[in-house]
Amino acid sequence: MFRIAKAISKKTKKNMAIILIDIIRCGIKYQAGYYDYQEFEFYNLNTQERKTYLTRGKNNEIIKKFNDKSSFHKFENKAEFNSIFNKYLKRNWMVLDDNNYSEFEKFIKDNKSIIVKPINDEGGHGIEKFVYSDNLNCKELYNNLINNGQLLIEECIKQHKDMNVLYDKSVNTMRMFTFYNNGKSYFLQAVLKIGNGGVVDNFSSGGMYTYVSDLGDVYVEAIDRNDNIYSTHPVSNHKIVGFKVPMFKEAIELVKECAKIVPEVAYVGWDVAISEDGPVIVEGNCFPGVFQVKPSLVDKKEGLIPKYNEIMRIF
Repeated sequence: MFRIAKAISKKTKKNMAIILIDIIRCGIKYQAGYYDYQEFEFYNLNTQERKTYLTRGKNNEIIKKFNDKSSFHKFENKAEFNSIFNKYLKRNWMVLDDNNYSEFEKFIKDNKSIIVKPINDEGGHGIEKFVYSDNLNCKELYNNLINNGQLLIEECIKQHKDMNVLYDKSVNTMRMFTFYNNGKSYFLQAVLKIGNGGVVDNFSSGGMYTYVSDLGDVYVEAIDRNDNIYSTHPVSNHKIVGFKVPMFKEAIELVKECAKIVPEVAYVGWDVAISEDGPVIVEGNCFPGVFQVKPSLVDKKEGLIPKYNEIMRIF
């Protein structure tokens, strides 16, 4: 908190003690942690503007009210999730154990490129890509994956050519938020995550994210975890603002259908990829994070609460 207050003080030329007091006040009044205060630039917002921003504390209220904790395992265990939502994955997958080497060897030879994941991890940790070749020691790889707990094996998603234009070393997914209530699914918003130097697009693993309009157009610059802002991608040099996500309407219909499968978890953030054959589910998050456009990047300084209240009526 002191580190963040010091950085904000330097950036805004405001007294650090005043900023610290304001951070504490916002924590009490808006359930905004110091990361919220920095990320959503509360130091530049007035009282009415601050009220509109979905803080992590308020997001936790939504999850507590609408998501049944006893069903979280259906999302947090990736193997169980894949079983439940297999229809919407549209790719081959398997789970390693101590006695299925032959199955693994056939899987990697048949699918050529694979992604391996821990079953119970998040943030892109432990995710790696392997490509089969005659020089690959499949038995050694199998043993290493078992030892490392990277037990979920999936066929690589073949990304849509338009998504490759942005960055082709990772699958660039969208975090698409849905809410389910009284037999009806609602689409809330979409965030486009883009890789930057690695094989995953996760924010915590070096990636960046930006925002997609309800029509599928990127309307604001991307940011990374270090608060860097990108109007063009530093690797591909492709313009980010104005990029149109292919098959976005179909992606909305996909997540709205998925939202009905586990109705006791009503508020979900789905990771969706656009493959060569259309949108596919990567995973679902029963504890979805908070994504809102930085106020300094847009003219209207308004968070998600007004939009969420039209559907959830919680705040």
